[in-house]
Parts: sequence; structure tokens; C-alpha cells
Amino acid sequence: MQSTHVRVHRSGENLARTDQLAWRIAACAADPVEVDGTVTEMIINRVIDNAAVAAASLTRDPVVAARAQALAHPRSRGGAGSTVFGLPGDTRLSPEWAAWANGVAVRELDYHDTFLAAEYSHPGDNIPPIVAVAQHLAEARGLTGRELVRGIATGYEVQIDLARSISLHKHKIDHVAHLGPSAAAGIGTLLGLDPDTIFQAVGQALHTTTATRQSRKGEISSWKAHAPAFAGKMAVEAVDRAMRGQTSPTPIYEGEDGVIAWLLDGPDAGYDVALPAAGEAKRAILDSYTKEHSAEYQAQALIDLARKLHREHPEILRPGAIASIVIHTSHHTHNVIGSGANDPQKYDPRASRETLDHSIPYIFTVALQDGAWHHVDSYRPERAGRADTVALWTTVSTSEDPEWTRRYHSTDPAEKAFGGRVEITLTDGTRLVDELAVADAHPLGARPFVRADYVAKFRLLAGTVLEPGEIDRFLHLAERLLELSSTELGELTLVARPGIVDPRPTPNGIF
Repeated sequence: MQSTHVRVHRSGENLARTDQLAWRIAACAADPVEVDGTVTEMIINRVIDNAAVAAASLTRDPVVAARAQALAHPRSRGGAGSTVFGLPGDTRLSPEWAAWANGVAVRELDYHDTFLAAEYSHPGDNIPPIVAVAQHLAEARGLTGRELVRGIATGYEVQIDLARSISLHKHKIDHVAHLGPSAAAGIGTLLGLDPDTIFQAVGQALHTTTATRQSRKGEISSWKAHAPAFAGKMAVEAVDRAMRGQTSPTPIYEGEDGVIAWLLDGPDAGYDVALPAAGEAKRAILDSYTKEHSAEYQAQALIDLARKLHREHPEILRPGAIASIVIHTSHHTHNVIGSGANDPQKYDPRASRETLDHSIPYIFTVALQDGAWHHVDSYRPERAGRADTVALWTTVSTSEDPEWTRRYHSTDPAEKAFGGRVEITLTDGTRLVDELAVADAHPLGARPFVRADYVAKFRLLAGTVLEPGEIDRFLHLAERLLELSSTELGELTLVARPGIVDPRPTPNGIF
């Protein structure tokens, strides 16, 4: 890896373009290095994973609305158009709107892959915009599965490398500010663009995708699912503008009125961002991990721990048996999804699904009582409002533990942890203590996800909305991803059973 020191420069310093972080990202994207077999296999896993969670969300309101918006934008003149999950394969729409609709579908259930470091991210959000552009231009540019795999590898690499080094949430900037540049870089790799064009696209994508974290605070709204889709859509548009010779704010990261100076650590800040050197394989996807459960990633290990306690200690499940539950965990978990967020909505049984999947007190309570977690049933209003659940829920709090914070930020994979230690005090004074560092499905967990698990997740989530033959067709196509022809790229979509995607009218908008 080649490290770049990034700091704020006064305009008079005339920082050379080739010394700017956006250029280093562009050079990485333009490097013709091939993708190795292990990375290709993981990309296939994540394409299947994205499709699984998108299938499960096809009838949810944000996805219905985003799909309706996309349907108002038929394919543009420049290519064949792109497919949208759920619609017939011959329905082709403008690529930026297909990226939008598919991005919302992938993100809606908060159920796909994650990478957590200085910043947190869902790098699978790169896939919808890169696939949309690949489908649109496949025939015109002779794109195949090989180019798509290379583009996705770049998207993952750039987003994960930025997340390792630059914290956004520290300054209440939403994490999709790393996604705009990474998706633009991935599209640049896909299309074989030159570094200068990718440089302009990266700058534009960053400039248009910086927003505050209020989308993940308080009463969390449906915009949480739309935010990464918006970043993907902006990345497509940024690449289009850059290909037409249009330029971006420069230097976007390092300028005295740029992102670092005014949105992040300020004019005296410095970061060291490592990206693959020329000729070095892009392997960052292997450091990311997917979700077995539909909830914020920091909840994954705690759901598994709650299930374990349910199995091993049935005596604590009697009504009134528990006096209090304290979850000792990292700063991030405590302050984002725990009681440290100081969001009363995290204890409100009438809260939105988006809010509840960012409430570890709620999630731990339900997983402990049920010994299970379900992407729909665990969030139903009647489940959240159950009297015994509300009573137990109010006893649950989180506390920051410096050791769990240290492990959260550790760069040693053997130490890095996203779980916590749970202390349960019973009404008779008995204390029960247990802990879990990583989720069962984590690469270092009890049951690491492998291809069979990704396939099983897809079959489970898609089973109610796709015909069995369509499930098999998609899996066969996805598992041959590297070998797909230009024509087959256009078939990399999901066609819903009749009546699934359009059974009810939706409110009209401008389009």
C-alpha cells in the first residue's frame, strides 16, 4: 500500500494535482491491475447478498417510491438502459435512476455488508451504480463481467481505504461522503477512463454527497435508505459530467475552503490515507463482513449473545426476573445505537423501523426474549409494543468501556471487536455476565459466512417474491459473474412474481 499524507493547503501553495488525494484515488482506479480469484469470489458473494436484501424489500414503501421515480425516467440515448430490481428484464431505465431505485432496495433493510474503522460504511452500496452503468453501456463499449468485477473491486477498495483513515461521523457528516468518491472511482475503472477524468468525477461526487448525520439521529426516517442511493446516483452523474470535460472544485479535500478545512478536522488537520500502489491488487473487500441479522452492524454480536443467553439461561426469561441490563461496549456503539445517543426514540415502542434498528436496547431485549431475530417480525409494531418487552426494554442501558473502544479501533484483526460485555442483574440480586467480541457470521466468528450461507440468505429472502426458477436463474448468472458477456450483464437483475411490485397505487410526485 502507498500512503498519502493529506492536509489543508492555502490557495497560494498551488498543491500539484498529482499530490492531491482525489488524484491518488483516480490513479488507483485507472490502474489496469487484474482482480485475483479470492477477491472475485467475494465479489460474487456480495452481489448475491445485495440481491437477497433487495428482494426482501421490494414491497416496502421507500423502495416502491424510488422505483416509481425511476420508471418516470426511461433509458437515455447513450446506451441500452439499466434494469431495476423487481421489474421485467426488458424494462430499461436511465442508469442514474436505476442506480437510485436499486440502491434504495439494497439499503432499505440495513441487512448487507459493512466495514467499520475510523468511519463506518456499507461498501456493497457501490454495486448498484456500477452495475447500472455496466448494463447501460455494455453493448456500446463491449463491457463484460471482467470489467464489472474490476469496477466493483475498486469501489470497495476506495471506500474501505477512506473509512480506515478519515472519520466523518466525528464531525456529524454522514458516511456516504466516502461512497460518492468510491462509486465514481469504481465506474471509472469499469469504463477504463483516464486518471484525469476520474479525478474530476471523484471531486464532483464528493462535493455533492456531503451531508449531516441527522439522517441517523433522533427519529430516523426513510431517508436513511435513500442516502447511499443518492450518493450512487450523484456518482453516475459526476462521471457523466467529467466525461464531457467538466471540472470539479480543486483541491476538494485539501483546499483552504475544502472538505477537511470546514467539514472535518479543520485547517491544521492531517490524515494518512493508504491506497494500493501501482500494480498492487485491490483486496480491501476481504476485510469487510456481511450481516446475518437485519440490524445495525454493531448489534450483530449482541444479537448472537442474546440468543445464547436465551438458550442457556431460561430462568431469566420469567416476567419480572430481570432488574437491569447494562451492555458495556465501544464508544461508537454506546453513542450511536445505545443509550449514550440520548435519543428517547430508542425507547419508544411507536418508533419507526429505521429507529428501532438503531436501538441496541430494543434489539437486545427482543433477541433475548425470542431467542431469535427476524428481519420483519422483530420490528412489527405489535412486537415492539408488547407489555413485557416494553417493561424489560426500559431496564436496558449501555456504557462505554475503554477496552471495547480500543478493540473497536484496533488494526489487528485478532483483536478488533464490535460486541460487548453484558451484565444482567436479577431481582434476587444474582448477576449474570457474558460477552461476545464478534458476530457468529464474522470471518473470525463461530460460523463465518461462506458461499452456501450467502446463497441460503438469498433463497430465504427472495422466496416470497421470486419464482423458484428466477431464483435459480439469478444464482447461476451471479456465480458466473467474471465470465458474463455484454448481453448477460443486462440479465443481472431480479424479476418479481406477477403482482408483487405493482399491486397498489402510489402517491404521485412531480415526475
